[in-house]
Amino acid sequence: MRITPQHVAVGTVYVIAVGFTLVIFSLVTTPLEAVILTVAALAFLVPHHLVVRRALRGREPRGVPVALIVEIAVTYGTIPVLFSLSPFLGYNWASSMQTILASAVLLRLRLGAAIPVMAVIGVIDLGMGFVVSGGSVPLALYNLVTVVVTSGVTYGAVRLAVVSEQLAKARTELAEAAVLRERLRISRDLHDGLGSSLTAIALKGDLAHRLVDADPGAAKTELAELAAVARDAAQEVRQVARGYREMSLAQEVHRAVALLEASGVSCRTDLAELAVPRPVDEALAWAVREGVTNVVRHSQATTCSISTSADEGAVRLELVNDRARRGAGRGNGLTGLRERAEGLGGSVSAGRTEGGGFRLAMEVPA
Repeated sequence: MRITPQHVAVGTVYVIAVGFTLVIFSLVTTPLEAVILTVAALAFLVPHHLVVRRALRGREPRGVPVALIVEIAVTYGTIPVLFSLSPFLGYNWASSMQTILASAVLLRLRLGAAIPVMAVIGVIDLGMGFVVSGGSVPLALYNLVTVVVTSGVTYGAVRLAVVSEQLAKARTELAEAAVLRERLRISRDLHDGLGSSLTAIALKGDLAHRLVDADPGAAKTELAELAAVARDAAQEVRQVARGYREMSLAQEVHRAVALLEASGVSCRTDLAELAVPRPVDEALAWAVREGVTNVVRHSQATTCSISTSADEGAVRLELVNDRARRGAGRGNGLTGLRERAEGLGGSVSAGRTEGGGFRLAMEVPA
């Protein structure tokens, strides 16, 4: 079994509690003392275990601290009984169990309430050490330091166990989130990238089929372009798998014009001179790809325009066609575009125009 910080912390806590108690048993001289000490120790350690277990579960300190109240009652109720049998035994019980009690106070109460209670315990322990030792200041201070240090170590060990477990859960959740993000990335890139490529392949295949008899030379040209698009699609799949995609707005617009014209859609471009970071350029390129794919698949457009402009630190791209089908503007592609734009602090809008066309717009900070 692998030793974890939780195991070390739990071991530390219980070694301290049980160890202090066993030291007291080493001072027993009569059967009566042994019986009384056994009953008192069990009455103290059982609720102490409940306090520690509650703290190790990371539960908030709320409600009535019944187990802690029992520990306090057993600690101070047993002192006079043991003192009547043996002052030496009674003093060691008081000193040791108050030390463990202080750690329980830190674990069970909120710090605002625990510190005053700890102060009272420290004063009592300091006073008892001073009285029992006949006025020995070093012994009294030793008792006080023991209470502070031991309770602090116990509290720190429990907090270490809780935080370690929380960190382990957080790492697991982060790993699962990373896997989910990667799946979403692959899904989005495949949809955005391959969707356009497959559409182009289908269009060029249909066009080549129609031209085989009428114009064999043109058919060969279309088939060559089809093969080139297919190779590009295969390359895109490899890039998606590697998590690396490099696109540019200029190249994508050029590709879009060729695809639209092959589909019988007249395309007009009006591109401003833009000097933008690569992530912005790639986001705009994705918008062109998704928009053109939607024009080819989901419209009966005869004309389409692609334009870019820059104003007040923002870049805007618009892709407008003249005839949209019902239901245009829905689907995973636009969701992916919105995610890309929002990741750059931008936005995407899509909707019908007054003339029955469709406008896709992306605006991102430059």
